[in-house]
Amino acid sequence: MSILTHPSVSQTVRYERARATVFEDPLSKALLERIKQIAPSDANALIIGETGTGKELVARQIHALSHRTKGPFIAVNCGALTESLAESELFGHEKGAFTGAIHQRIGWFEAAHNGTLFLDEIGDLSLSMQVKLLRILQEREIVRVGSLKPIKINVRIIAATNVDLEKAVLEGKFREDLFYRLYVALLRIPKLSDRRDDILPLAKFFVEHYQTDPHATPLRISPLSVKKLLQHRWPGNIRELENTIHHAVLVSQNGVIEPDDIRFSNLLHSRSKGQNQGTQQNDLDITALPEILANADAEKLLQSTFQHLFQASQQLPQLNINELIEEQFIRSAYTYCEYNQVHTARLLGVTRNVIRTRLMKYALL
Repeated sequence: MSILTHPSVSQTVRYERARATVFEDPLSKALLERIKQIAPSDANALIIGETGTGKELVARQIHALSHRTKGPFIAVNCGALTESLAESELFGHEKGAFTGAIHQRIGWFEAAHNGTLFLDEIGDLSLSMQVKLLRILQEREIVRVGSLKPIKINVRIIAATNVDLEKAVLEGKFREDLFYRLYVALLRIPKLSDRRDDILPLAKFFVEHYQTDPHATPLRISPLSVKKLLQHRWPGNIRELENTIHHAVLVSQNGVIEPDDIRFSNLLHSRSKGQNQGTQQNDLDITALPEILANADAEKLLQSTFQHLFQASQQLPQLNINELIEEQFIRSAYTYCEYNQVHTARLLGVTRNVIRTRLMKYALL
């Protein structure tokens, strides 16, 4: 999100990005009910969620369902406000207030009068700016830089963060009194991997949004691509899904998005693996596996794995151990190759027809 330049109310520019408010998953439906409860009031709201979960979209939904819906919705990224310009950006300044202030300029609070001001990344505000924000929340008035005259404002504040504000309070990085001022109406947004029923509706929305040619045949997502989307962990949440679909729309052919059109970021994969390893220390370190195979006896590693499988098969006589091994072997290779049949066949040293037969056998196609 970028900071908007805002010379006057009549020239207000509202920040717009692809809107994707989807509430299909049970967790999302519960969130929507919470939004409906909060929206009619003028209470300050605090939205907590990981990066890319759609915090601004939720803020816009609150605004749209409130009595302020006809007023402005202004979104400001507090993380992009420098200490020297933050006060001028938020509260405005008078002509001559400082070097370069050749015109009077209103700030974001005045621009959002009778509407909603969304303060994203509120945890990044400096302690000095937090003091000034607290006073505004208490007094409902601002003073422009270079002026002594207070100006009354009628603004609803919705703040958002992806950091643990309670921890920041304990560490002295966020004011406790401001925290409780914002904590009136709290909304926690689940990460996308926890609301999987939203993935496909969101994907279809982004396909429609980014297919800009009105005369083209509407793109469809192949069943295998759907499976690939649903099996991904989405560490970058909705933002990652949006960018993934945008790329797929650009490179797709013949009116169909195929698995090869869907590419995931290695950076996000590495981060996700690192997080999983931190929380599941007893699990096998997958990222270190190639090094293990290069420096240890691969045959012994496989023998140990098979021994466990054979022991399990004795406890479960109905288990077809051969089918189990083959299915997991094919499934793992297919996932490793990002659902590309040609790459999977090359990895296993067989033909594509053999791979396709096995994929169909195990309902992977």
